[in-house]
Amino acid sequence: MVTRRIRFGQFGVAIRAMVALTVLLGVLYPLAMTGAAQALFHGNANGSIIQVDGKDVGSDLIGQAYTRDTGQKDADGNAVMAPDPRWFQTRPSAVDYDAIGSAASQYGPNNPDLLKLIEQRRAEVAKLEGVDPSQVPPDAVTASGSGLDPSISPAYAALQVQRLARERGLDVAKVQQLVKDNTKGRTLGFLGEPAVNVVTLNRDLAEQS
Repeated sequence: MVTRRIRFGQFGVAIRAMVALTVLLGVLYPLAMTGAAQALFHGNANGSIIQVDGKDVGSDLIGQAYTRDTGQKDADGNAVMAPDPRWFQTRPSAVDYDAIGSAASQYGPNNPDLLKLIEQRRAEVAKLEGVDPSQVPPDAVTASGSGLDPSISPAYAALQVQRLARERGLDVAKVQQLVKDNTKGRTLGFLGEPAVNVVTLNRDLAEQS
């Protein structure tokens, strides 16, 4: 009988401990962290959503394609899309910026298909911007590891300024200022490279129209 009471007592202690820890770590702690995130980092906690005219149009953490319908169809009957000259273009994506399927192309650096694709992209960017292919920066023709990067190099952004000013009838200096306003420096002053967030840049560009 004594042994049974001891075992029952241990069982009771275990149940109480489980309930207490479940409430503490499964309810109170998540609520506290959620509350702190909403209070201190409201935008980040809700996905860093970008709005234009009160409508959600994207997230400043995830890139997106800025294209237009050419009116043509491919062999499968799908619409052929091309870069829209009225928007800043971001770097290519191996997954069409699909956050569900974040991934790289898996091509090795010497893969002939990758090299061919890079040269094709280089020619297309050069034609769009009206420059020599040698002026096209690397990030304009290569995808990021995640396929979701919303940012480009300041060099690629600068390459697009003349086109945007011309297409939208804006002063070049104004477009350059928009690029500067959306340029983020190195993390902690020495990590990484400066980058221009294309999603926020195009949002600001839309507000100029």
